[in-house]
Amino acid sequence: MKPFPAILVMSLLCAGFSNAQDVKQGPREFGLRADSSQFWTLIPKEAKLEVVAKGFGFTEGPVWDPAGFLYVSDEETNKIYKVSLDGQKSELIALGDPDGSTYDRENRLIDCASVLRAIIRISPDGKYSVLADRFEGKKFNSPNDVVLGLPAGEKQELPFQGVFRLDPKGSVTLLTKELSQPNGLAFSPEGKKFYVDDSKQRNIRVYDFQRDGTLANGRVFAEEPGGKSDGVPDGIKIDRKGNLYVTGPGGIWVWDAQGQHLGTILMPEQPANLAWGGAELNTLYITATTSVYKLETSAKGFVPYLDPAKQP
Repeated sequence: MKPFPAILVMSLLCAGFSNAQDVKQGPREFGLRADSSQFWTLIPKEAKLEVVAKGFGFTEGPVWDPAGFLYVSDEETNKIYKVSLDGQKSELIALGDPDGSTYDRENRLIDCASVLRAIIRISPDGKYSVLADRFEGKKFNSPNDVVLGLPAGEKQELPFQGVFRLDPKGSVTLLTKELSQPNGLAFSPEGKKFYVDDSKQRNIRVYDFQRDGTLANGRVFAEEPGGKSDGVPDGIKIDRKGNLYVTGPGGIWVWDAQGQHLGTILMPEQPANLAWGGAELNTLYITATTSVYKLETSAKGFVPYLDPAKQP
C-alpha cells in the first residue's frame, strides 16, 4: 500500500484567539440529543460517558495506540502525555503549546508544535525532529492540526491561514487559503473527500480530493451556529460509513455524509478533539478541557494510520 503524504493545517494564533477556547464552563451534563432516528444507530440510547483521566489544563490532539493507550496534548501545561486507560499519565515531552497530532503508518507520533511553528515527529523517548517549518522560505504561523493522507505572539510571516500538503520528501505545497481560520480536518474513508473546519465561520467545508493531491470544488458542507462562548467547530473524526463527528457548540455534532445533522453528544466540558480507539475501534476518546472521556458507540471508526486489513 503506497503511503500518501500528510495533510496539515497551519493557522495563526492571533490576538483574542487560541485553541483553549473561551467557552462557557457553567453547570453542564452529558446527554444525547437526536435530530434523526439514524442517530440511535450510531450512538446507543443507553450509552454512558466515562472519565478516562482528569486534572489537565486544556486537552487536545488525542492519538490512539493499538497497544491500549493514548497520547494527549495539554496546551496549558505545554506537555504531551501518555495516558493509560486506568487514568495514569506520564510525560512524553515538554514543548510550547502542542496541538493536533496523528500517527504515521509506522506508528510514529506527528505533532503540530505551535510555539516551534513546526510539524515535528516525536520518538517514544521524547526526542523530536522537525519535518517542516516553512513554506516558500517563510516560517509557518502556527500549525494547528494534521491528518494522514489516504491511499489512492511572534511575527506572522505568512499573510494568510491555509491548508498545506507535506509530502514524504519534505516538500510543502499550499492547497487552499480560502478559509478564515482552518482547524480540524479529515478524509472520507474512500479518500475522495476532504473536510476542513473553519472555526471563525463556524462551518465545515468539503473538497474533492484529486488523484494528484490537490483540492477542487470547495463548498460548505454544514454549519454549527452558536454563541460567542459556546464552542466552535474544531476536531473531526469519521466512521467507516462516512458519518462525521465534529466538536462544536455544546459537545460533538454528528452528521451523515450528505450533511444532515443527526444529533449531538452533549458534553459536561467543552470538547476540542476526539479519536477512535479500543479493540473494535468503536470507542470515541474525547479531549474536553481538563479531562479525557470515552464513549462506546455502535459505529466503527475510520483510522487512517492503521492498516485496513488489520482493522476489526
